[in-house]
Amino acid sequence: MAPMYSEKVLEHFRNPHNMGEIEDADGIGDVGNPVCGDLMRITLKVDDGTETITDIKFKTFGCGAAIASSSVVTDLVKGKTLREALEISNKTVVEELGGLPPVKLHCSVLAEQGIAAAIRDYYGRHSDKQIPPQVQEKLSKLESIDPHQTPGDLEPQG
Repeated sequence: MAPMYSEKVLEHFRNPHNMGEIEDADGIGDVGNPVCGDLMRITLKVDDGTETITDIKFKTFGCGAAIASSSVVTDLVKGKTLREALEISNKTVVEELGGLPPVKLHCSVLAEQGIAAAIRDYYGRHSDKQIPPQVQEKLSKLESIDPHQTPGDLEPQG
């Protein structure tokens, strides 16, 4: 019988990166579904001049796949600009983890949505900054996705 989770998922679950919360965060993203039990909070610090994510932390209440997805997505976006961070998709998260079981794909979607929610919050806190149209479009698209429905462009891996 094949293992349910890849070694990379298990490693990020056992030793998550960037866990915690930034107290004076520039952006906070809360996503999840209390019914399924997966809740994520992404907090980030941003260099206002370059709009680069200088620090990022997460707190996740959920299964191993949710914790691993949170850990990986924070690794992937740290040091990137806000626009670059929005290019990290749930598919990228799944690939970086070496696959997720089909019933756990929603965890990667939540991770992508958590980053987007934190970025939206950042722009909301900075009335002097206007959300670029392509960023607004991506944020709106992500907010309309139900994480529990497998995205059409993502094939289950595992």
